[in-house]
Amino acid sequence: MIAGLAPSLSRYGRGLVPLLWGAGLVGLLTWLPRAEAWFRWLAPEAREVIYPRDDFAVLLLNHLALVGVASGLAILLGVGAALAVTRPWGRDFLPLASQLAAMGQTFPPVAVLALAVPSLGFGALPTVVALVLYGLLPILRNGLAGIEGIDPAVREAARGMGMSPGQILWRLELPLAAPVMLAGIRTSVTVGIATAAIGSTIGAKTLGDPIIAGIVNGNSAYILQGALLIGVLALTLDSLFEAVTPRRG
Repeated sequence: MIAGLAPSLSRYGRGLVPLLWGAGLVGLLTWLPRAEAWFRWLAPEAREVIYPRDDFAVLLLNHLALVGVASGLAILLGVGAALAVTRPWGRDFLPLASQLAAMGQTFPPVAVLALAVPSLGFGALPTVVALVLYGLLPILRNGLAGIEGIDPAVREAARGMGMSPGQILWRLELPLAAPVMLAGIRTSVTVGIATAAIGSTIGAKTLGDPIIAGIVNGNSAYILQGALLIGVLALTLDSLFEAVTPRRG
């Protein structure tokens, strides 16, 4: 009986963790504006120790929106490219796709912003471009690993049953590759949560605003407030991906 309860308890625990982190994030948003006494020791000479220019909840929603748009585009491009280059007609482009994705992640996001601003202007758009390029590699890499890791005998058995290439893709390959693909998406989104803060350097409203303001004004309290929110947000989303990712075996 105990052995039978173990999987259920494990699933329950995985589902509970993101709820706890989410509650912690909401609690942090509520507590920060009232926590002047807690942050005063970090900046005793500062006139203000709680970041005053924007509401933390507004910055968090803007931050999430930027990461959501960028991650959605990266998923479309990364999964689409992985599917395309693993088809018989697209295998010649497999090395090229891998190289382009690797270049996107090795190119510093700050450099992408500097190159994008003259043509795209300041604000959210160049930030989204940088996040897409930076988040593409783990999605493409895991997409390729998930699809290429399927036993060829399984595909042959599906063909022997009369399944079409489209049916093999949707009913066999994608479900089997889903855990590995989701792991890549999880990495991409988590990294994007942290990287999106650089958008504040070019006028995008993100949780990087308190950090940048703290650096400019020498206010460590601002920096810690932005870092806490980004860290808890990243942990919340990471635990959510952990809860929804199917496990093999």
